[in-house]
Amino acid sequence: FVTSQYIYCSCQNGAQHVLKNEILSVWPTFRTAFSRPGFVTFKVPADFPANSLPTLNLKSTFARTSGIGLGKITNDDQTEMVQQLVAELPLEQLPTLKHVHVWHRDPVLPGNRDFEPGRNELTDKIASEIAAKLQAINLSTDPSNTSTAALASANRIAKADEAILDVIMVEPNQWWFGWHQATTTVSRWPGGIYSIRLPEHAVSRAYLKMAEALQWARLPIAAQDVVAEIGSAPGGSCQILLENDFKVIGIDPAQMHTSLLEHPNFTHVRHKAAEMRRSGFSNIKWIMSDSNVVPNYTLDSVEHIVTRDDINIRGMLLTLKLTNWELAKELPQYLDRIRSWGYQYIRTRQLAFNRREICVAVMKSRAIRRIKRRRKKQRS
Repeated sequence: FVTSQYIYCSCQNGAQHVLKNEILSVWPTFRTAFSRPGFVTFKVPADFPANSLPTLNLKSTFARTSGIGLGKITNDDQTEMVQQLVAELPLEQLPTLKHVHVWHRDPVLPGNRDFEPGRNELTDKIASEIAAKLQAINLSTDPSNTSTAALASANRIAKADEAILDVIMVEPNQWWFGWHQATTTVSRWPGGIYSIRLPEHAVSRAYLKMAEALQWARLPIAAQDVVAEIGSAPGGSCQILLENDFKVIGIDPAQMHTSLLEHPNFTHVRHKAAEMRRSGFSNIKWIMSDSNVVPNYTLDSVEHIVTRDDINIRGMLLTLKLTNWELAKELPQYLDRIRSWGYQYIRTRQLAFNRREICVAVMKSRAIRRIKRRRKKQRS
């Protein structure tokens, strides 16, 4: 398949400098190229194994999604841009493109000026127009092929290992395009963004962050498991946890929203986590934390709980606030501290709905996930 001398990464607006440092620390032979807030490209050395690029794991916390660059288009007419893009695609050198993903780079931080990342009417419209042209090409090449194999889906979640055409609207009149193979959960999402909008009943943006975190981390939390959230007020995260049929304990001295207090599966503990009796954690299996404090303070609160012999916390979703970007350099130390508690399965990601913060998914062992999968197969 066609490869390129550069790869592209989407990230949060403002995180591009941290992303560059992170990528170059892992891949020192790469070189930075074109860059805008929320979008970065890297030149790949000529001797880099080309066949590894479609499934390359960048081992990045801050890259929302990535792929193999094929080119860019600049034009003030979007209809002409769609035609030009399809004309420039080296289709004979690409795998069958089953999906077209179109998205904007982030113009501002999520939550600013009512902006939230993800699909919208314009990106869906452009994706549909590109997909229709690709379908027409497939049918003109093989008129007898009317199966779904000839169809390209627009801004939908891909299946594992499918090839995806990416179109990044870096500016309204400048699109970059490339492709990637779906090898992870987030690489199947358009732009690496879980498609959700803040519902009217949500009491805060934390609803979006927790919804995305659950989809990304895929912790094996079962219905009616007891989940504690440290720093729960006013209750956005607790809402989505309750909607997943978990029993939720909100730990926060501040007031929770009335809708939470009326829910039969919700309990409010009006204390700081450090003030809560250890016996209060005896039935808790999972901990969530999204407190607006520096990372070490969050880790202090959690460590006070999980290191006791009489408490068995299976896993956690921890939000670490980067009050300044320099704290990103401390991430390895934060993770080493979590490992010292006996948790060896750790993943990190700056979620699309995070602001200047990262989500850390933690479990004692991957075996917990495997057991759940095995039981699920047996039930089916």
